Amino acid sequence: MAATKASKEQKYDRQLRLWGDHGQEALENAHVCLINATATGTEILKNLVLPGIGAFTIVDGHTISGEDVGNNFFLSNNSIGKNRAQAATELLQELNSDVSGNFVEESPDKLLDNDPEFFHRFTIVIGVQLPESTCLRLGSVLWSASVPFLVCKTYGLIGYMRLVVQEHTVIESHPDNALEDLRLDQPFAEFKNHIQSYDLDSMDKKDHSHTPWIIIVAKYLEKWLSEHNCQPPKNYKEKEAFRQFIREGILKNENGVPEDEENFEEAIKNVNTALNPTKVPSAVEDLFNSEQCNNITSQTTSFWVMLRAVKEFVHNEGNGSLPVRGTIPDMIADSQKFINLQNVYREKAMQDAAAVCKHAECLLQSVGKTPESISEKDIKLFCKCASFLRVVRCRSLAEEYSVDSVNKDEITSSMDNPDGEMVFYLMLRAVDRFYQQHSRYPGVYNYQVEEDISKLKLCVNSLLQEYSLNVNIKDDYIHEFCRYGAAEPHTVAAFLGGSAAQEAIKIISHQFVPFNNTFIYNAMSQTSATLQL
Repeated sequence: MAATKASKEQKYDRQLRLWGDHGQEALENAHVCLINATATGTEILKNLVLPGIGAFTIVDGHTISGEDVGNNFFLSNNSIGKNRAQAATELLQELNSDVSGNFVEESPDKLLDNDPEFFHRFTIVIGVQLPESTCLRLGSVLWSASVPFLVCKTYGLIGYMRLVVQEHTVIESHPDNALEDLRLDQPFAEFKNHIQSYDLDSMDKKDHSHTPWIIIVAKYLEKWLSEHNCQPPKNYKEKEAFRQFIREGILKNENGVPEDEENFEEAIKNVNTALNPTKVPSAVEDLFNSEQCNNITSQTTSFWVMLRAVKEFVHNEGNGSLPVRGTIPDMIADSQKFINLQNVYREKAMQDAAAVCKHAECLLQSVGKTPESISEKDIKLFCKCASFLRVVRCRSLAEEYSVDSVNKDEITSSMDNPDGEMVFYLMLRAVDRFYQQHSRYPGVYNYQVEEDISKLKLCVNSLLQEYSLNVNIKDDYIHEFCRYGAAEPHTVAAFLGGSAAQEAIKIISHQFVPFNNTFIYNAMSQTSATLQL
């Protein structure tokens, strides 16, 4: 067992640094369903098989044609005539022996007719190159079963993704530029005592230049507050004065020239972030006020139970603040001083997490669950990430497609730029309409391109009319989409494959924040946009 763990750590080393052992474990317990092993479909699965998802199932009733082999690296000449699901499964499995691959030689429509509950077993379902009617049927089945659904389509030089998930909770959102949680404006008792243990005036030069900058700012802030009626520096002018105040504390040599004390320079540089007021972020306040947080039942998921426990903590032991995160940034200091300071924060974080644990236990018992149903490890992680919790709620496909609930405002305002990504969304919808009427896509054969232009234009106009959209789509786009002939170029499929796999991993691992809810990629200009539809 130890040997396999070590070999896994070696094999997945780089991604483990991104999402940790628990993220990898979530991946290895996931079962992904891919509908249609087209170029886009196999590219998505390739990017999920390599990082080691537990299992995948391909649902595809198509027989392989020469066209498939032309744009799909996971099919070869000698697979022409075979079932596409089987051939792709065999080749994808070669990429990673840890992954188990299955296939079903049937169309999704047939499965929806005979056994719609087949789709309930998956962690996420990814539907590729599906017609609108199948998407809506499948979307409705998955929505009622609370199974995340990712719709992907490559159409000529346009890539499209739509995420459909009722509620997706994220504990580790990994924000890019998170501010540290230092509590300099509201120091807790242990931190206050630690600050008091330093006396900058009586230190020798070595100690003075190796005192952590957090202590320096805290010391000078104490002095500042006593001289400024307990008001911290707020505006630019006051912060500049505070920086100067710290600068004057740098030791001087016998000629009165300031010594080179990098820790003081660090303190001056960090004044802005260090003085950030400690408060509960508005996004977390909104979650505190939500129905799920305030109405805990035996069906409530652990995320909401832990959130409610944190809310109870904020209103009681926390005195209005979230649990201390317990980490400090790297800084110039000698090892002992740094470790001592780190321990002050770490121990406070453990105390706070223990208090949250108590609240969680009471909540679980009140709904007839055992306290062990949420582990202490999970609660500690939740407390550490409490400032960055996120919940993503997408609209259903039925809401997006219904005349009564279509997001007209978003479409109309985006179409102020007639060449923005929204035009491709409308064109894809018009192409779906064309398919419904003619059972084929426009311009698939060269001789059809000219006559299909006018047919597609009718579809565009009827779409805009049906949704009462007062927008204008240039004829150039109608021509372009007929010219695409529903082709699936491998370059676009590969880009979309990477993007879709990344979103699937976010959903599976509950880490990082997935997009909400529509993503369009324009390969002509190498631009992309996220739209809320």
